[in-house]
Amino acid sequence: MSSPPASGSGAATEPQNATSSSHIEETEPKLPPLSAHEFREYNRLAEHMDIFHNHFRSTWNMLYTSASTGRRAQGMSIRAFIHTGLEFVQHLEVHHSIEERYVFPDLARRMPEFRTGKERNLDHQQEGQDESKRKKATELLQQHVEIHKGMDGLADYLRRCLSGETELQMSVLKTQLE
Repeated sequence: MSSPPASGSGAATEPQNATSSSHIEETEPKLPPLSAHEFREYNRLAEHMDIFHNHFRSTWNMLYTSASTGRRAQGMSIRAFIHTGLEFVQHLEVHHSIEERYVFPDLARRMPEFRTGKERNLDHQQEGQDESKRKKATELLQQHVEIHKGMDGLADYLRRCLSGETELQMSVLKTQLE
């Protein structure tokens, strides 16, 4: 499981085209700039998601710092620490499910990088693009796949620690978080 994205607001400060030339394949049609209303709507989503993303970063940082230093956060019992890790995994799974089901499809209407593989395949087939481009997964969805692989291992390890099957070792936890 890799570290969370760098903190900082994902919210924009002024209306701009929702697509960046560095993220657009040459054959993607250039979209017109967002209207002021569209900008407010998309920026509202970004600001709202920042609340959740910052909470996840904070929890991950606490877990990782504890694992790196070999010391739990002040005042946390082993049981509470393990539960915090398990809640982190559960909440992040729910969060990603919501993003993938509700948020990304809304953003995908204007930003191709949020389109799922299926949506991208349909777009590319209609535009006559080659198969290698049709199969390319979006970066954000691929990040979710990689994060979930790491979360599965982390959750399994923490469950074994909670049940007493294995003793919590910060070096192992750190490896799971990386």
